[in-house]
Amino acid sequence: MAKERFEFTTGLKKKLYLVAIIGFVLLLVGAIFPGGGHEAEAGDHEGTEQHDAGTSDDHGTNASDNHSGADNDGHGGMISDESGEDHGAGEADHGGGWLKRLGVNLWINNVYFVGLGIIGIFFFTLQYASQAGWSAYLLRVPLAMGSWLPYAFVLMIVTFMIFGHDIFHWTHSDLYNQFLANGELNPHYDALIAGKSSYFFLPLEGGSFPLFFVLRMVVFFAVWFFLFKKIKSLALAEDELGGDSYWFKMRKFSAIFLVFFAVSSSVSAWDWIMSIDVHWFSTMFGWYVFASWWVTGLAFITLVTVLLKEAGYLSQVTSNHLHDLGKFIFAFSIFWTYVWFSQFLLIYYANIPEESVYFVERLLSDKYAPFFFINLILNFIFPLLTFMTRDAKRLNVFLKIVCIVILGGHWIDFYLMVTPGTLGENGAFGFTEIGLFMIFGVAFLFVTLTALSKSALVAKNHPMLEEAKHHHI
Repeated sequence: MAKERFEFTTGLKKKLYLVAIIGFVLLLVGAIFPGGGHEAEAGDHEGTEQHDAGTSDDHGTNASDNHSGADNDGHGGMISDESGEDHGAGEADHGGGWLKRLGVNLWINNVYFVGLGIIGIFFFTLQYASQAGWSAYLLRVPLAMGSWLPYAFVLMIVTFMIFGHDIFHWTHSDLYNQFLANGELNPHYDALIAGKSSYFFLPLEGGSFPLFFVLRMVVFFAVWFFLFKKIKSLALAEDELGGDSYWFKMRKFSAIFLVFFAVSSSVSAWDWIMSIDVHWFSTMFGWYVFASWWVTGLAFITLVTVLLKEAGYLSQVTSNHLHDLGKFIFAFSIFWTYVWFSQFLLIYYANIPEESVYFVERLLSDKYAPFFFINLILNFIFPLLTFMTRDAKRLNVFLKIVCIVILGGHWIDFYLMVTPGTLGENGAFGFTEIGLFMIFGVAFLFVTLTALSKSALVAKNHPMLEEAKHHHI
């Protein structure tokens, strides 16, 4: 008989603490031996911090002065902008320093784990809005993932306040004034970025505090968390009181969440990732980030479900339920690849400099080219070949392997979205990246498992438990 309530045991907590300690050790080793040429760039970090005051030239984004046929990474006329506009060489051209690298990796992990948290709620609400019954036994797992949101909000705000200038080139105040105080032309003025100032700074002037940007972040998290708490309270009330009225209420709030999520997930992708490469944009980017978040969330839900079942919980969950989860992962890995390839192909055959620079930085760089192909192998080729057969989607060993690979593979996807535009050729992958990912992973698991242990593991009075019981494919 299934254990009705998950017990977050001391032994499991000790294992998580051990992983966190290993992560901190790796982070410390990464600080002492940063590698990747960062030692030579340590002095640049100070210059970047002084950027607003105009005491550093590392951004170099003056469209008229700095881009005469070569991009910031030296790839020559292949990505030059004949119109005089530039991708924003500064994003990739500033120097580094380990602290800047730490800030960039904090942002990568923030965005990655925010995605996991919000996708947990998305999965839960999608089941109610679509009146799905097959998933009734495992809905508490994705619901618990939403508990990460308040921690994610604090981490994102703090990271932005401390490392915003290192991550987002558009935050530098000297980009927005065409003339200096003495009346001379400002060599750092960037007309393209200045044209976007309202999107970041409204109602303030460009180069001041990015009020509109921060306000959007606050509103997104506030609404996500409010709807999460409302839905969770209804789910727990249903456990206590029964009846189908709570199910109908959850359907209503689920629909509201899905509508808001459709807008906020895309805008947050533009804000938190695409604006890093501020001269570049893609109309498909919101879908691309959602696809990466979605398949990562599915992999996490599946992995936790399998591990719980192996630990003696969720005995009602059968190979048929796991098969459905496997099909989701298989299908949306292909969907992610479809969006990735569509974005890449459109930019590739158009070969417009201000568009192609994004992929030139990632495909033709010795630093990032290996990850460019590893990304495709881990997130498309491996799950495609592994999950192609019916049996593979019904066996725990294959489910665990594929889910772990996807969780790591899509972290690399976010690494590729963020690092080239912030660290450029000073970027690296090593102990710092691995250690911080382990620390965030433990923190996310700790919050999720704690939330999971506070209520029944399976909804007691869900009206579709009988349908889930007889689910067969």
